[in-house]
Amino acid sequence: MSGLTGRRARRLVPLATALLASCAALPPAPSGGAGQGTARPPSTAVTSHEPPTAAAPSAEPQAPLDSWDALRASFAMDDCDADPAIMHWARQFTANRDGFEQQVAKSLPRLRFIQSVAVRHQVAGEFVLLPWVESRFRPVRGRHGQAGGMWQIMPVTAKALGLKVNQRFDGRMDVEAATDAVMALLQRYYGQFGDWRLVDYAFNAGEFAVRRIVSAHGLPPPEPAIPRLPVRKVTREHLVKLLAIACVIREPARFGVILPTLPENRHLVAVPIDHPMTVATAASHAGMSVDALRRYNAAFLDNRIDPAHAESLLLPGNRVDQFVEAMRKAGASGDAPPPITIREHTVQPGETLWAIARRHKLSTRQLERWNGLVGARIHPGQKLRLEPPGR
Repeated sequence: MSGLTGRRARRLVPLATALLASCAALPPAPSGGAGQGTARPPSTAVTSHEPPTAAAPSAEPQAPLDSWDALRASFAMDDCDADPAIMHWARQFTANRDGFEQQVAKSLPRLRFIQSVAVRHQVAGEFVLLPWVESRFRPVRGRHGQAGGMWQIMPVTAKALGLKVNQRFDGRMDVEAATDAVMALLQRYYGQFGDWRLVDYAFNAGEFAVRRIVSAHGLPPPEPAIPRLPVRKVTREHLVKLLAIACVIREPARFGVILPTLPENRHLVAVPIDHPMTVATAASHAGMSVDALRRYNAAFLDNRIDPAHAESLLLPGNRVDQFVEAMRKAGASGDAPPPITIREHTVQPGETLWAIARRHKLSTRQLERWNGLVGARIHPGQKLRLEPPGR
C-alpha cells in the first residue's frame, strides 16, 4: 500500500455509451421454486438496492443508463455490508488499485459482451462478473481434463452444454458460445431454485448437490446473505467472492478505484464467417494483428478458422466494416479461400501406429479410419492424416 502514497487525484469518467440501458429491469421470478409451491423473488436478500419502479411517462426523454449503472441496476443480491467476508474480499481484490484497474480494463470487451448476453437471458447482473471469480476473464486453456475457458468449464460439463472440444477447437474458450450456454444454464438453475445465491452454489458445486441440500434443509431465508447451508467452504467462498467483486462495481469510490470505460465502437460484435480461412487471413481482413484477433477468438487452437466449429468471429465494432468489406471483395474477385495445411505426420523408422496416436492424443482407430488403413501396419516415410477427411 505504500506505493499508493501521493496517488494522483481521482475522478470518475462517465461512459460515452448507453449500452444495455434495458438491463435496469431485474429478471422475473420463476413460476415455482425447488420443493416449494412459490418462487423466491430475484432480490431475495436485499431491498434497498432494487431498481426504482418505472416512472410515469414524461414529456422529456430520460437519459439512458451508462453501462456500469445499467449493470448495477441489474444486481439482485446483497450489497457490500451484508457480511464482513464480502468486504474482506472486496478489499483483497482492490489492494493493488492500479493493478485492479488494469485488469478490469483488459477484461472490459469480454465483460460488456457478457453483459449483453445476461440481459437477453434475464440473469442477475452479478453473474456478469462470474468470470472474474473463475479466471479474471482470461481464456484459460483446459489441458488434460482440466477446466477451461474464462468460465472454467469441465470437459464433461462442456459436453452437456453442447460445446465442441477437440484437437483444433475448444468451445469453452469461445466467448460467444460459452457465454450463451452458461447464461442459459444459470437461468435454468434460477427456474429450479428461485434464489440467485443457490444459482451460484449450483454453478460451483453442481446442480444435483444443491438439489439434495434443498431437499434436506429447504430453501434458505433471505438472511443471512451467505446461506447457512451445509456446502463446502470453497462453494460458500465462491458466493462471497462474487458478491465482493459486485461490491466493488457497486461502490468503486469506496475502494479508491476508477472503473474504466470502453467506447461503443470497441464493443465486441459477432461477425458471421462462411468459409474456412487462416488466422492470419482473418486478421489481415480485419486490420488487426494475429495476437489481437486471437485475444477474442482463442477457441481456435491452430491456424484454422473454420465455420464447422464456430459460425462467427468476435471483432471490435470498429473492425467489423473492414472485415466484411474484405470478405466481400475476396468473394467478388473470385479469389478462393487460402489453402489450409492439413495436419499430418510422416512416419519415422521404428514408429508404431499406437505411438503416433498417443503422441497426438488420438486413437489408433481414428488413424486407421482417416488414412484408409487395414490394421496397424505402416512404413517409414508414409504420411498419415491427423484429422478427418474434408476438414
